[in-house]
Amino acid sequence: MRTSYLLQRFGFHHSHRSSSSSSSYSSSSFRSLCTSSPPSLFDSKTPQQQQQQQQQQQQECDSLRIPLIGTHFQSRRLSSPSSCSRRSVLLGLISLDSNPPRPLLNHHYAFYRGFFTRAKPVQRIEFNDYHSQRAVTTALWCNFLVFSLKFGVWLATSSHVMLAEVVHSVADFANQALLAYGLSSSRRAPDAIHPYGYSKERFVWSLISAVGIFCLGSGATIVNGIQNLWTSQPPANIHYAALVIGGSLIIEGASLVVAIQAVKKGAAAEGMKLRDYIWRGHDPTSVAVMTEDGAAVTGLVIAAASLVAVNTTGNAIYDPIGSIIVGNLLGMVAIFLIQRNRHALIGRAMDENDMQKVLQFLKNDPVVDALYDCKSEVIGPGFYRFKAEIDFNGVMVVQNYLTRTGREEWAREFRRAAKSKDDSTLLKIMSNYGEEVVTALGSEVDRLEKEIQELVPGIRHVDIEAHNPTGPTP
Repeated sequence: MRTSYLLQRFGFHHSHRSSSSSSSYSSSSFRSLCTSSPPSLFDSKTPQQQQQQQQQQQQECDSLRIPLIGTHFQSRRLSSPSSCSRRSVLLGLISLDSNPPRPLLNHHYAFYRGFFTRAKPVQRIEFNDYHSQRAVTTALWCNFLVFSLKFGVWLATSSHVMLAEVVHSVADFANQALLAYGLSSSRRAPDAIHPYGYSKERFVWSLISAVGIFCLGSGATIVNGIQNLWTSQPPANIHYAALVIGGSLIIEGASLVVAIQAVKKGAAAEGMKLRDYIWRGHDPTSVAVMTEDGAAVTGLVIAAASLVAVNTTGNAIYDPIGSIIVGNLLGMVAIFLIQRNRHALIGRAMDENDMQKVLQFLKNDPVVDALYDCKSEVIGPGFYRFKAEIDFNGVMVVQNYLTRTGREEWAREFRRAAKSKDDSTLLKIMSNYGEEVVTALGSEVDRLEKEIQELVPGIRHVDIEAHNPTGPTP
């Protein structure tokens, strides 16, 4: 069989190509292929022989399971019967193992690697956000407990400021529930509809919760306070309210401490100062919990001050005034969170220091002549996408390829073809050489992508395109 013969000659006996060998094969394998007497790649055949060979190769391709890498480009390359066996060998895609073949992955969106790379299926995205998850869970249960206490006191006192605090706790609890759902859903693996994953979904739910705080928490509280400015009555059983406010301060304070620790860990993980992380950090979840808990503690202090003023002066107007102040505080927190999540959803570039490291690495690589249209985007907390158009140094690409495969073998075949009176032999050698150079370019792209991801581990997707310097620049 021609396929079996090529597999043996190229060194693909019963194993797939390793990632370190990319598109090259050993010099000894190539030497034995070019110098042996069995049918070679350069033999001339009649049209009838070529047709029979194509039919035989097609039967071999149909009998073997060929797991496609997942790109339409390679699907088209493998669709030609005349080149199915050989091109499959060069790509290392044919498996001759005695074990049952691996299932065919039909959709290219099941992968997360780049265009030229051997992609790997992903089941679930894991974020290093344990601190954020812990802060959200702690705040969720603390807010539920505080809501229960405040609701009971409001039923006993009918205080407007306590009603504002009840609404505040309801908004906080709903917000933490939305954040918890966003954290869970953002870890889903990429699929056909969302090939880059769902990591931005946490920003969506955080934005929804911020809008809820603005409408339900801030708006309803301010309206309730304004309505009762001239009709308010001194709250009854004010000592119950004081006890609940004291207990709520302890609970909310504990949750605030956990949230502050989470923000500090997030800032340390991204190498940023605490102040910068609060305003520009990639994960707004822990920041949202911290600001909401901070607003809750501040609101409790305002509520306590309002009740003390009412009890001291006997003037009930301080009660709705406190409600209005708490509502404005919630509004400021909501606007801040809306802005943070808006920037995250619009799309931001990765950190400038990381971007410069990647660009400097590419500029110093010998196969890169020039860089064009380099872009990056944050696709999740600590996860980035990088895109660049590269003008490759063709001389270096060919030299690297010949160094791996051996120069003398190709030189010998070209000299032999030059002595032949049949131009078809030379054309075949030129075609084979050109295809190997294209495969070598793919190996260089694969190498660059791998080294970029090692340089900045947060880069999950690398899109490298070959740029034509003579063509129009987009």
